[in-house]
Amino acid sequence: MAFQTLRARWVSFLGTVVALVLGVAQVAAMGVLLMTMLDLPDRPAERFARAPAVVLPSDPTWNPAHHDLGIRSLAEAKGVSPELRQKVEATGGTVVDRSFYAQLEGGSKDQVGHPWPVARFGGYALADGKQPSSDKEIVVPSDQARTGDEVTVLTAAGVARYTVSGTVPPVGWEDAVFFSDTEAARLSPRVEALVALGPAGTVREAVGKDAEVLTGKDRHQADASEDQDRETLDNTITLVPVMAGVAGTTAIFVVASTFAFAVIQRRREVALLRAVGATPKQARKMVRNEALLVGVFASAVGTVLGLLGAQLLADMLIAMDISPPWFTVEPSLHWTVLAPLAGAFLVGILVALAGAAAAARRAGNIRPIEALREAAVDDTGMTRGRFWLGAAGLVGGVGWTAWIAVGSPASVLSPNTYVLSLMVPVLAAAVLAPLAVGPLAKLLMAPFSRSSGPTAMLVRESVLTSRRRTAATAAPVLLTVGLAFSLLAATDSLGAARDNGLQNQVRSEYALAPDGTPGISPQVIDRVARIDGVQIAAPILTTIYTHDEDRLEENDGLVVDPAALKRTMDLKVLDGSLDDLDDNSTAVADLWGMDVGSTLKVLMADGQEVELRIAATYKAMRGEDVAYLPPRFAKTAGYARDGLARRAYISLDPGTDRAAATAAIREAVAGTGANFMTRDQLVASESAYARHLIEVRQRSTAVIILLFCFIAILNTLLMATSDRKRDLAVLRMAGATPRQVVRFFVAESVLVAAIGVVLALVATAVNLAGLWGALLQLFGATPIVVPYAVVVVVAVVSTLLAVIGTVLPVGAALRARTVQLVGARE
Repeated sequence: MAFQTLRARWVSFLGTVVALVLGVAQVAAMGVLLMTMLDLPDRPAERFARAPAVVLPSDPTWNPAHHDLGIRSLAEAKGVSPELRQKVEATGGTVVDRSFYAQLEGGSKDQVGHPWPVARFGGYALADGKQPSSDKEIVVPSDQARTGDEVTVLTAAGVARYTVSGTVPPVGWEDAVFFSDTEAARLSPRVEALVALGPAGTVREAVGKDAEVLTGKDRHQADASEDQDRETLDNTITLVPVMAGVAGTTAIFVVASTFAFAVIQRRREVALLRAVGATPKQARKMVRNEALLVGVFASAVGTVLGLLGAQLLADMLIAMDISPPWFTVEPSLHWTVLAPLAGAFLVGILVALAGAAAAARRAGNIRPIEALREAAVDDTGMTRGRFWLGAAGLVGGVGWTAWIAVGSPASVLSPNTYVLSLMVPVLAAAVLAPLAVGPLAKLLMAPFSRSSGPTAMLVRESVLTSRRRTAATAAPVLLTVGLAFSLLAATDSLGAARDNGLQNQVRSEYALAPDGTPGISPQVIDRVARIDGVQIAAPILTTIYTHDEDRLEENDGLVVDPAALKRTMDLKVLDGSLDDLDDNSTAVADLWGMDVGSTLKVLMADGQEVELRIAATYKAMRGEDVAYLPPRFAKTAGYARDGLARRAYISLDPGTDRAAATAAIREAVAGTGANFMTRDQLVASESAYARHLIEVRQRSTAVIILLFCFIAILNTLLMATSDRKRDLAVLRMAGATPRQVVRFFVAESVLVAAIGVVLALVATAVNLAGLWGALLQLFGATPIVVPYAVVVVVAVVSTLLAVIGTVLPVGAALRARTVQLVGARE
């Protein structure tokens, strides 16, 4: 009977099949993607492909996956010590490698400098010219300059002119500039690694536990691409489960609503089965079997599509700069492919059965007497179980939103958690929709109460007497508009709040920002500082290490002149004063839990151990808590990072000629990789970078939601309208013209869509109220930014789909004769 029902009512289950196919395909593709990451192919060694062994300082307790990209362990930051270098040298000779920022003017900001002697181990060979024979000669890739050219090179030590003594063919894994050994040592005192020329076993004995000796495929660990790959893979692992969770939740709701509505349409049919002897258990089993058949078919199709679409998903993530460009997914019989496919297949079946569970229970509760009912009026559509489920969802959603606003505002900064929390009020509103149908229908139809003609009255009464059906058809519109509205408004509001927070924090009128470079050289900062009437603060990023029992904790430090910091930045000081900052003190975030006057013992990136007095504490969010350090620690930035300032803040002394000063600044930074701009321009550029990943995550999730919900809207309206042939026949027999019939059904679908939109606005208001409270605590007073144009488009498209889902079956039915329509129902 379940099979025959599917054959007879295939239109009713078409949307369910499509939703399940897409859901399973997405879960399968994402599962294959994630499992592939657990068994990635070994990446070949690049920079040291021809080196017999590489000695790399490392900390065995350091797990790079637990730290942000660019953070080095203390051992890596200090580099190879002179003592270790002597030990390795005694085993058979060494070649020193240094890696540092070195960018040709107009070149890529990812360019890196190395000493020429290490070039041969990466397979480099001169295409023409000769190796650097003086400190003013360099070797560059042949696609960037020619032998004999005079070029400008930007480094952390400043801007200098060099002569190209030779060129090498470009490679795909790095963009390198090669210097003489002595010039590289001047530009970067830190020794990155050693190429050991002696026997590997002897080298290991000499090194002991002071460093790691890499041979074979392990040499790839010394490549810069290792860290870059880890960041992109981490982004993929972060985004994909969120997308899969949202897809699964939305698919379950679509399937559940479809099966529930199918049972509503078949109340008399199921009641007739009950009247001829079917037990409640048999009725429930029939619905479950329908779900099982749909689940098996859709899951099988979805699994195949997921396998074929895994690489398409990977290509999409690569295009969004989330996954590494070399990442590929290939179909195979390996367990990393078969396991997620089998899991997705089972998930599809479970989703179908779970979605039909409530519908099956309702089918078992239908009484045989309902087979004799002729009245078209249904009840409120609110069963006791649905009421309590909706009430629990509403209370939980409002409570959780209030908790975010008051007790855990930082939750909005975590996309993984916050995206899922936004769904709770919207889903609760969808469950409770039958209670709101009556009041909203009366309210929305009130302006048309005095309109001429019977259409408005018929639409109003049709909705009021079919609240169960109306709630079922309004629910997909509610989900579509509510989830899209909440996600997009949250994304834009959070970005605006970050902009506002940065703008309030910066006092200076002007700023310097990198222009096609990763940062600004301290030499350029000094050049601007020497201009009369100009005050500049350029925090240089470094790392400090503190002892936490038996392990080291790392934190960001910003090296900046205290006087300039006070003039250009408006930190929210909670205790102490920035006036007390000197060469032996620091200002730290309140999150660190330290008192003013206490001592902070730290290890700097170059290995020196110092004690700093806490001069002030300031309010900061997680991720923005740094220690402000005196200028004497500027050299440590070359060990911890690249030694560059990420931005600089500029203010002018009172009475300074603004035009002359700004012209002098522009002249001083010309050709240095720094861009002179206003504070507002700095905020805009900073926010564009900070928002990128969050917007990719949340907008990708919004696209998934819209895809599923648009399917649900079209499917539900097709189901609802195709089952109302008798209503259409009655209207025709009462004298309504085909145009009037179409007008009635279109007006009713528009009213249903409007009810869904209103409920979506209410649910979104709950989400945005919590968001506003959280942003108020994090950033101060900030407006909620609503992407009105996008939300209106989503609402209009949802309404159009509802109209299309109504007009198609009505148009088909009007082609039949009225008598045939009546006979089809009788």
